[in-house]
Amino acid sequence: MHRFFVSPEAFANHPVVLTGDQAHQIRRVLRLRLGERVELLDGQGYACEAILIALGEADAKLQVVKRWAAPGEPRTHISLFQAVLKGDNFAWALQKSTEVGVSRFVPTICARNVVDDLDAAEGKRDRWERIIQEAAEQCGRGRLPELAPAELLPQALSYQPEKGTLRLMAWEGEQANRLRDVLAGCNFTDGARIEVFVGPEGGFADEEVATARRYGIQPVTLGPRILRAETAGVVAATLILCAAGEI
Repeated sequence: MHRFFVSPEAFANHPVVLTGDQAHQIRRVLRLRLGERVELLDGQGYACEAILIALGEADAKLQVVKRWAAPGEPRTHISLFQAVLKGDNFAWALQKSTEVGVSRFVPTICARNVVDDLDAAEGKRDRWERIIQEAAEQCGRGRLPELAPAELLPQALSYQPEKGTLRLMAWEGEQANRLRDVLAGCNFTDGARIEVFVGPEGGFADEEVATARRYGIQPVTLGPRILRAETAGVVAATLILCAAGEI
């Protein structure tokens, strides 16, 4: 069944009306017919089954027939501070991390970034948001992951997170502090909050790691093999949610 994220306000209308790109996708791309069913997601954890009852040139009207709590949303809240990467690598990291279960993304500019301009990063926001939404629809997420404004790494390291947040930095220079050992002491029962910092193609500079330590962020190793910058965040999120019993 095809899935679409719509605003919570849209459900105040009966039937629900989709316009713009979503109406175009229903009519021209998917070529859905009257009577076919889709799944509508409100971005707040609920899903609805809806029947296509009218289809115009500019809109599609759907009648909601059933509503339930979407099962695809993890209790563990992961914020991924992913260094902005060249080419399509950053978009790939967003897509796959959304599928795994990351809740929030913060595009980050580090000392060794190839892409090192905040305005250039923000200029790609619309595309990145579309990629996140399409991935969330495909995999059945109940909430649309947040894409925060791009930040310089020192700014991202220095802010005060919510109390009890576990802050980690995936760093190839760390040998002793293993991610699985850190997670062994984490209480996942009520939904943990975890931040993961992942560096650019050239890795984190030593002074960045030192700054992270000063703010209580723990460098961790993901294993004996050095992962690509676009892969490390996906692997870290997978390991975290596996430890939480959610994969």
